[in-house]
Amino acid sequence: MTGAARGGRGAQLEHTGLRPGWTTGACATAATTAAYTALLAGDFPDPVTITLPRGQTPSFALAAEELTDGRATAGVVKDAGDDPDVTHGALVRATVRLLPAGSGVVFRAGPGVGTVTRPGLPLPVGEPAVNPVPRQLMRDHVARVAERYGGSGDVEITVSVDDGEEIARSTWNPRLGILGGLSVLGTTGIVVPYSCSAWIDSIRRGVDVARAAGRRHVAGCTGSTSERTVVEEYGLPEDALLDMGDFAGAVLKYVRRHPVDRLTVCGGFAKLSKLAAGHLDLHSARSQVDKAFLAGLARRGGADAALAAEVAGANTGLAALQLCRAAGVPLGDLVATAARDQALAVLRGAPVAVDVICVDRSGTVVGRSGIA
Repeated sequence: MTGAARGGRGAQLEHTGLRPGWTTGACATAATTAAYTALLAGDFPDPVTITLPRGQTPSFALAAEELTDGRATAGVVKDAGDDPDVTHGALVRATVRLLPAGSGVVFRAGPGVGTVTRPGLPLPVGEPAVNPVPRQLMRDHVARVAERYGGSGDVEITVSVDDGEEIARSTWNPRLGILGGLSVLGTTGIVVPYSCSAWIDSIRRGVDVARAAGRRHVAGCTGSTSERTVVEEYGLPEDALLDMGDFAGAVLKYVRRHPVDRLTVCGGFAKLSKLAAGHLDLHSARSQVDKAFLAGLARRGGADAALAAEVAGANTGLAALQLCRAAGVPLGDLVATAARDQALAVLRGAPVAVDVICVDRSGTVVGRSGIA
């Protein structure tokens, strides 16, 4: 296949003409790597290079550095590329402090980074809002620096973001019970730039490429984690993968006019619960998880009134799912089936078989529909 006809997530990004950027997790990892290197080697690497989960090796210039006895701080300015991210231009700092052997890697929330105060998030209450993938990325880089310079790898990492508490007021963190600042996020380390018209156009091109290649089964995925899941489930090639992001409606409407034999929709449970409730734009600025709707589904799945009330009052979609799983109520399957039925309604009888897979943040399947 020629470069002009290449499909998949990478080709879609190229087609938008938008410049990608770096997540807060990638910036925090770069700052951590520079600070720990300075502690062990006596000098800050500038620029500092890190390895992202998919093997990319970006370099980051340091905007701040400070080295004292047993402690070092480095700072990186976040570049979100062409994405209108509220954290674009924010200074992300990591302070690394040496700990006694056997302490491991300990994370702290510095100024501008939030603390989890309510259940239903991928971190326990009381923990700094540094998400699991960035934590692992930082641990991995600490281990590499320790191996290179003879350190133990036992450190305390305090992540902070200048003016982060103010910036966080423009996010959903306060409503989710993340107080005091921002979350440190990212699963790939890369910010995919957001433009409605450019991304919808790229989805259409992705469908066209898949059809031209003779693909009879394509998958619309909300992100890299769900994309990985459908590849593991079905072995789909790159040009059968559509990075739909939040634009479920764009995929469904274009496939309605340009059918394929089968469409799999795969995404995070919370996002697909929005599709199940009838939303075709899954972006958090335009649709929210409807916990009352989830409670109604749970009731149809066997939940009693008390459990339904807990679901309706849950902090997040994940918390609602966890409540139902503990009680043996298949909320994930119910959401997947309702999302499939909404997709079929948008397809309006087009000759396309549809199934839906819901995943959690790690890519574990937590719900699936049958094919219809």
